[in-house]
Amino acid sequence: MKKTTPVKPGALFGDQAPESKSPTAAHRFNVDGGSRGNPGPASYGIVVRDPGGKIVAELKKYIGRSTNNVAEYYGLIAALDYAESHGIRALRIEADSELMVKQMRGQYKVKSADLQPLFERARKMAAGFDSFRIDHVYREQNREADRLANEAMDEADGKAGAKADGKNGRKQNRR
Repeated sequence: MKKTTPVKPGALFGDQAPESKSPTAAHRFNVDGGSRGNPGPASYGIVVRDPGGKIVAELKKYIGRSTNNVAEYYGLIAALDYAESHGIRALRIEADSELMVKQMRGQYKVKSADLQPLFERARKMAAGFDSFRIDHVYREQNREADRLANEAMDEADGKAGAKADGKNGRKQNRR
């Protein structure tokens, strides 16, 4: 009888996503960055969940005039910094930026001079964790982080407490 190795859920044809270095239960970070215009006013939002799924932190920051891709990397770096400063050793990043996820996985080259230093910093930081994984999720699965990024832009624009209407804060030129 032939012995087979089970394929993890979500893996196609046995291809495994970049795997962690240990089986430690991971905190989950939903990360999103956006800009209104490209470049334009930009920010990021992060939702941090403990291994049980409980939200333990929500982070957001306006970063000034930038592109959506730069804002995505700022969000990733902020998530990695939060994990490091809070003693989190195992983390799973979920982001709706296919470009950033594929660059971090080594599937796409980083061609932008603006993104190169951010990419290098994020890769170096990620290597310092016991367990690191980054996955692409659809925008609908990243709503809370998107909401936080929009709140940061609204607050910087003097619209504190304003809710995004679905038109404001949409990412533009996603690649």
